[in-house]
Amino acid sequence: MKKLYFIFTLLFFGVFCFSQSRYISETTKKVVYARDGGKCQCCGSFENLEYDHITPYSCGGSSDVSNIQLLCRMCNRSKSNGCYCKIHGKKVGTNCCAGNAKVSNSSLSSSTYYRYSTTATQCTGITKKGNRCKNRTTNANGRCYLHQ
Repeated sequence: MKKLYFIFTLLFFGVFCFSQSRYISETTKKVVYARDGGKCQCCGSFENLEYDHITPYSCGGSSDVSNIQLLCRMCNRSKSNGCYCKIHGKKVGTNCCAGNAKVSNSSLSSSTYYRYSTTATQCTGITKKGNRCKNRTTNANGRCYLHQ
């Protein structure tokens, strides 16, 4: 009897306390696919499309039609939990957050934008093992902070 009560309690809290879901219904997927023309909203690709939360789910974004868009796998993975596609340097999200803290669009500074920009190049420095450094840099001398 105690197990039945425990299961009922878990089910109750699961349904009523944690009602927001990452799940995107088939109806929502069909509407978004038709609205977005079956292509990535960042680069225009028609292949490897994924449904993306415009306001990230982890930042409180819902799974409504108004908060879902189509992105190709590469753009979606580079966007991650942010607002910018790091591959194309385009803004493809709103109300971006770092971790769990919400950040408004007006508080994004130019330094935040450049962090997602594609102008960074691979460092020309050499590691202690003799390999080329894998860090990316925007410094004019082509070297990261470790190889100044």
